[in-house]
Amino acid sequence: MSTLELQIINKHYGRKKHALCDFSYIFTNGIYGLLGPNGAGKSTLMNIITDNLLPDQYGGKILWNGEETRLLKDRFRSRLGFMPQQQNLYESMTAHTFLSYIASLKCLDRKSAEAEIPRIVERVELTESIDKKMGGFSGGMKQRVLIAAAMLGDPDLLILDEPTAGLDPKQRVIIRNMVSDLGHEKIIIISTHIVSDIETIAKEILFLKEGHLIDSGTIPELVKKVTDGERTLENLYMQYYGEVQK
Repeated sequence: MSTLELQIINKHYGRKKHALCDFSYIFTNGIYGLLGPNGAGKSTLMNIITDNLLPDQYGGKILWNGEETRLLKDRFRSRLGFMPQQQNLYESMTAHTFLSYIASLKCLDRKSAEAEIPRIVERVELTESIDKKMGGFSGGMKQRVLIAAAMLGDPDLLILDEPTAGLDPKQRVIIRNMVSDLGHEKIIIISTHIVSDIETIAKEILFLKEGHLIDSGTIPELVKKVTDGERTLENLYMQYYGEVQK
């Protein structure tokens, strides 16, 4: 069982914008949904966890199994898989070449990578397209390649930033089911503004608004807080943000 603990994490951009305010939470194995509209602080939080962005210098700690990630450095990063929101793919590459390239960046030896890539590609349902150039892939296929890249090295912590952004409902279901299958063996944190992406698979939900963690808990705990209408996660989202995005 792994543990990721964030203690009083803050991030300012310039003097005024407080992108993340006193964020604290403990994550253990399972799937967590970060809900909130664009600008809520979801991507900032994920980039801080993955060490792509530094938090404010004063106070705050990130602990992996009780040790500070800033001291663990590569020992933490080697247990981390990250899928960024942007589809930064080399479209002239085949999926296999791209994943081999990512494996090398993760310091996987060639023999291990060549054994692991086909298994991961099968898991994301891209076996038939592994040797095709990614420039011809649909949005859903590109998202699945990025998830496969994040999964290389069998990380204990998987961070997925808007994995279903821009996809049609059928493609979103494929990715949701795939993530659900991984949920018992890792800590998986998924950011989204689409409630249906995570309401059936998440262990806990965190609501972010303007950098603040405004609520969190299991879905049964959260829906009890709906004050108007049917007790659903969508109605709670509407209660907090004023609208539900599909």
